Amino acid sequence: MPNPVDVVEAILFASDVPLEAERIREVLDLENAAAARALAEELMARYEADPRGLAIVEVGGGYRMVTRPDLAPWLVRLARARTRVRLSRPALETLAIIAYKQPVSRPELDAVRGVNSEAVLDNLLERRLVRIGGRKEAPGRPFLYETTREFLVAFGLRDLDDLPKVEGELVIPDLAGDAAAAEHGQAETEQDPGPGGTDVPARG
Repeated sequence: MPNPVDVVEAILFASDVPLEAERIREVLDLENAAAARALAEELMARYEADPRGLAIVEVGGGYRMVTRPDLAPWLVRLARARTRVRLSRPALETLAIIAYKQPVSRPELDAVRGVNSEAVLDNLLERRLVRIGGRKEAPGRPFLYETTREFLVAFGLRDLDDLPKVEGELVIPDLAGDAAAAEHGQAETEQDPGPGGTDVPARG
């Protein structure tokens, strides 16, 4: 039988999403998740001891094979040839508000940004960077938005505690106000576009 660490390396290479310790345990038929974590950490140490173009990192609650950060300039050159659409400034702004203050309703987002956030939210939902986590107990019961596991993976975060610390505090207006959304039919006309991504526990 091949070395279990080599098997972990192969499945991380083949997977397009981070693999949790429990998933590694299932694939290798190990005794428990702790044994899977030990193999993943041994593989991480192997890559750190012998630097190469790739590295093993813990991200989004699992392990993933990625390119080394110091090789980014060459990857940027490659990316320039791609047609992939990047997130717009309004999308990044909205995503940041949700990430730091989740769960957040659309009326709250609109109040902070000063503009209508409907189109931006639709884009983030389509990209599976945010999801609908429920409804707010307020007039009109608007949807509450929170980030997904795909968000963690996209930004290289293990969990929400890895978000960069910022000075000051973002204040969400106290909207008597979700009432105003109801008056204009905003919350009532929202249609649930689906889960929009894998569940990620929101920060308190």
